[in-house]
Amino acid sequence: MPYRMKDVAARAGVSPATVSRVLNGTHSISDETRQRVLGAVSELNYYKNVHARRLATGQSDIFGLVISEIANPYFPEVVRGFQTAAWHHGLDVLLLNTEYDPSRTRSVFRKLVESDVRGVAVMTSSIDYSGTSMLTDAGIGVVFCNLCQPQKLISSIAVNYRRGVIEAIEHVAALGHHKTAVISGPETHRTAMAICQALVGGLKQRKMAPFPLTYCDYHVDAGASAVHDILSVPDIPTVVFCGSDLIAMGAMSALETAGVRVPEDVSIIGIDDILFASLARPPLTTIRVPREELGLMAFQALDKMLKLKRRSGAEYKLETQLVIRSSTGPARKHKLELHR
Repeated sequence: MPYRMKDVAARAGVSPATVSRVLNGTHSISDETRQRVLGAVSELNYYKNVHARRLATGQSDIFGLVISEIANPYFPEVVRGFQTAAWHHGLDVLLLNTEYDPSRTRSVFRKLVESDVRGVAVMTSSIDYSGTSMLTDAGIGVVFCNLCQPQKLISSIAVNYRRGVIEAIEHVAALGHHKTAVISGPETHRTAMAICQALVGGLKQRKMAPFPLTYCDYHVDAGASAVHDILSVPDIPTVVFCGSDLIAMGAMSALETAGVRVPEDVSIIGIDDILFASLARPPLTTIRVPREELGLMAFQALDKMLKLKRRSGAEYKLETQLVIRSSTGPARKHKLELHR
């Protein structure tokens, strides 16, 4: 026979409301009371009826989180920050990925509406803003990253890449670098283009205009392929700025294969500071994006907005900073000659 919440309450000697608070983690409960309730839950093998709760309260216990691809090491810390915050509020997370596919993205949004999620954090910028109306038309709150201005049911997190970019440019300038190149992320990716513009603009201000400027997707092999263009110019640059750590690690691998030393011949700078950045050889100098904080901020933005009567959105800012490791060093003094 399935037991109900009132049966758990009777066994623990508390009210059904107290059982609900313990199971949802929504209020401060004494350790002694919590242990009695959890003991009764275990003895009776009780499980929450999520559908009944939804009918009673009129709202879901689920928040949605949309990312580009689960295989990209940029996202695990974002997921962890978001899920940890949701867990502490007694909420669950429906994680979906778009794989950079517009048709899949539409299916993801439809799945979120059908799942009656309370709010959604869209942490990929490879989407068309117009398609997100499917969520807001259903009354679902959304928080985006670097996409739009806040409005009703929409909050925005602006990642300030410019700060980290300026620090990176000042760092290599102090090392004597003048000849630069940029391997940007894909031209179809909004955040990649924002980073690229910040890099190119900052380098031009320093009279360090990049050449060549190439574009590739966010994969190690793409970074390796882009290096061939850089090594084919008559005067090979002394430093290469990369649009992600994965691109940077692919570039370092290709340089090593070509007999080019990092950083003695060419310095490399990435963006993101993924876990593998510090494990690369040499360890990668990179612009850190605090991604776990990004996930936490995304949840907090949703939670705050959905508690407001008017469901008004707000803008939040996240800073980046340069992390200096061994992949950058003093600019070489000689022209690099390759044995082809």
